[in-house]
Amino acid sequence: MCQHDFLAPLLEAGTYAVDEQPSGPPRRPSFGEPGAVVLAPGDARGLVLIPDRLDGYCLGLTGCGGPNLACAGCGQPVAIRVDDCSYWQTTSLLPSAVHRMPVPGPVRAPVPWEVLGDAYEAWPPVEPIGWWDARWRAAIGAALAHLLVASEGAAVALPPGLLTTVLGPALAGLLPPGPPTKTLTLSLAGPGLSSPGRAPDLALVPRHPQTGEVWAPPSRPGEPAGTPVPLAAEVWLHLACGRDPSRLPVTGGLPPGVERDDPLPRHPAWVFHPDWTVFHHTLTRLPKARTPWLLALAERMAERPFLRPF
Repeated sequence: MCQHDFLAPLLEAGTYAVDEQPSGPPRRPSFGEPGAVVLAPGDARGLVLIPDRLDGYCLGLTGCGGPNLACAGCGQPVAIRVDDCSYWQTTSLLPSAVHRMPVPGPVRAPVPWEVLGDAYEAWPPVEPIGWWDARWRAAIGAALAHLLVASEGAAVALPPGLLTTVLGPALAGLLPPGPPTKTLTLSLAGPGLSSPGRAPDLALVPRHPQTGEVWAPPSRPGEPAGTPVPLAAEVWLHLACGRDPSRLPVTGGLPPGVERDDPLPRHPAWVFHPDWTVFHHTLTRLPKARTPWLLALAERMAERPFLRPF
């Protein structure tokens, strides 16, 4: 069976972002001017597809041939729609086609960090059909790029459980080979979590789904805060608040008269693989990914693009 990872819209409905990053090959799969205004596809109005620019790699659009959406009124190309497999769904308006207009009424305040878990639902890692959730693969792929940069090539000690499952094999294949000269600790941190012991060297923290802000770990007297590694808030919520079913048998049985038929926990039939495309695109856009060992890694990936390291 062939798996096609259709990801959700990158942005929440009613929000937008300005993409100041360079676009076009080799950094980006799609073309566009710096400063594009990115929307959730459902928020775009008055646009039509351009028939001869419906380029894509699989079952959707990537915009690799340039703007693929035109104004329904005048026919001028004005935007790029991306919705192909393994891509977050976006509609990016060209800066030259956008005019800022004042909006009456109060500005909607973003959800406070303290109630993030009440406003957003955690994403489970496994889909009902038994596949790893594509949103998890994409989110972990992006976080992995940030984690590599933050590690500076040192070994990373992961906490046991799901984090080791989704990050361990990829880190083993990407970090420099040979005996490590230094080992950094990684743990979850974020609103509502307490860490009674020593602060970790690296803190896996949520990225706000509305603003893109990365939660900043607080510093302690005489102890520096861990370097933040951003992760999609919905994935972070599952890791921080979700409960992984026990894989060990429970002894003792049920009390007399109690009958239960709970379904077994979902366990995919294959190893978790972070999304390669998201990882690569995130890594190449990070300014700090210019150290010699990461440049060597990027060169190896460019020379052998179809031999993925994880």
